[in-house]
Amino acid sequence: MNSEPDWAAQAQQFQQSLSQNWASALSSFQGLDATPGMPALPQLSFSPEKLQALQQAYLTEAAELWNQGLKANPAAADKRFASDAWTANPFAAYSAALYLLNARTLLGLAEAADTDAKTKARLRFAVEQFMAASAPSNFMCLNAEAQKKAIETNGESIARGMQNLLKDIQQGHVSMTDESVFEVGKNVATTEGAVVFENELFQLIEYKPLTAKVYERPYLVVPPCINKFYILDLQPENSLVRYLSEQGHRTFVVSWRNPDEELKDKGWDDYIGDGCIKAIEVVQEIAAAKQINALGFCVGGTILGTSLAVLAARGEKPVASATLLTTFLDFSDTGVLDLFIDDAFVKFREMQLGRGGLLKGQELASTFSFLRPNDLVWNYVVGNYLKGETPPPFDLLYWNSDSTNLPGPMYAWYLRNTYFENNLVKPGKCTVCGEKVDLRKLDIPVYLYGSREDHIVPIAGAYASTQHLPGKKRFVMGASGHIAGVINPPSKNKRSYWTNDKLPKTHEEWLKGSKEHPGSWWTDWAAWLKPHAGKQIAAPKSYGKGKYKVIEPAPGRYVKAKAA
Repeated sequence: MNSEPDWAAQAQQFQQSLSQNWASALSSFQGLDATPGMPALPQLSFSPEKLQALQQAYLTEAAELWNQGLKANPAAADKRFASDAWTANPFAAYSAALYLLNARTLLGLAEAADTDAKTKARLRFAVEQFMAASAPSNFMCLNAEAQKKAIETNGESIARGMQNLLKDIQQGHVSMTDESVFEVGKNVATTEGAVVFENELFQLIEYKPLTAKVYERPYLVVPPCINKFYILDLQPENSLVRYLSEQGHRTFVVSWRNPDEELKDKGWDDYIGDGCIKAIEVVQEIAAAKQINALGFCVGGTILGTSLAVLAARGEKPVASATLLTTFLDFSDTGVLDLFIDDAFVKFREMQLGRGGLLKGQELASTFSFLRPNDLVWNYVVGNYLKGETPPPFDLLYWNSDSTNLPGPMYAWYLRNTYFENNLVKPGKCTVCGEKVDLRKLDIPVYLYGSREDHIVPIAGAYASTQHLPGKKRFVMGASGHIAGVINPPSKNKRSYWTNDKLPKTHEEWLKGSKEHPGSWWTDWAAWLKPHAGKQIAAPKSYGKGKYKVIEPAPGRYVKAKAA
């Protein structure tokens, strides 16, 4: 008796089942506003011509797939289905190919909807999330690769997967790396330095000079408060902090406190006045410097830009030059994050957190992960739980999992005044620390960097700052994304960057006249920074000065606090 499964029968049954997605998806799309008791949703309609074209394309591709589906693996181009285990199992290969066909059709249906741009983008995002979650690779009963591994290991992979699942449930997030390998201050964030100031919001770290002489203007780095600063100091070979010191800059870094209940009432004004502005003042005092240079990364750049505008409104100019890395000042083009922001959402967050409370770090981390669900969510679900694998050690992913909370009032202010109303670029619209914010008063040299594939701060959004800052500006675009594009040391000789001395109105115009250069943008930045750093003086022999004494060795205790 032939014990081989009847692949053809199973495939035909599976095709009939999945093909029903066409009708059910169409009825779901057209009935989005039909749920009793729910608020009215935007109306969706579809032109008969578009629907007919989509249906014809679907039926044609389905027929072609059926004719060749049991002979090849047309889904192998997708890395989720590329292993030999999928090809060796005709039913699995066919189910993967049919899944991809349905995914393309559903996305086509979203594109065919006649509605406003934001609703269409939200519809597209929802379909992408649904299709990422429903992939055959995410289920043991359909994942041929996981099934093969279970057989080869006599079920041990399933047992390990269950152990991994229980562990991740206990820690509250999906493991992206072997977190037990890393320890802050031991094998990440190891550049030598000392904490020389602290208040309830941040610690200020001064790093040991690595040159006999340093520039007279010290350098302050303001990292994002939604992540920990050591992304800029992961390992000696890729540390931006260490690179600054090697270039002769006396380097200071803000290490934000991971907010707990004590900070639940802190607002945007606190992060500007008691945070960034205070850090600028302390660095000036320690270095006895009339002016310093400063860098802001991501939200740290928005905080730095706001702080400089507040100081400018007071007639003060303590920063000689600023560098803004993957930073929004103009929030008119925020990419996929715009999908989450509307009046109802902002009002809900203000009601929920505006008067106190904490936005949990894991909520932020999950939001960013689901912007790339296949790479940052389901890839690890499959590996950890279905295959029973332990993800390899990776310092960047360890940092990515080391989440931070945000004070509710600070988050609510930021949400409304930046992402929703884009008030920072409206002269006098925002009042921060008692001053009207006007970016037109920031008449200092600024180096602006954006990453070409950034999904958090899209390149056009990073470029938009050039149209609001009046001083001399240089814009540079690097390859890769939000983190990998920034953390690209010259020693690796990887990727490339683009420059253009002209700054037209849009990034698209800028790109047409840009020139590509191999390697890291860090060298271009270092050359730009040198003329703004002042003369060279003897490097200090000790940390701090006067009342600013060493509190503890770097990286300090604030950065080691875990989000509760």
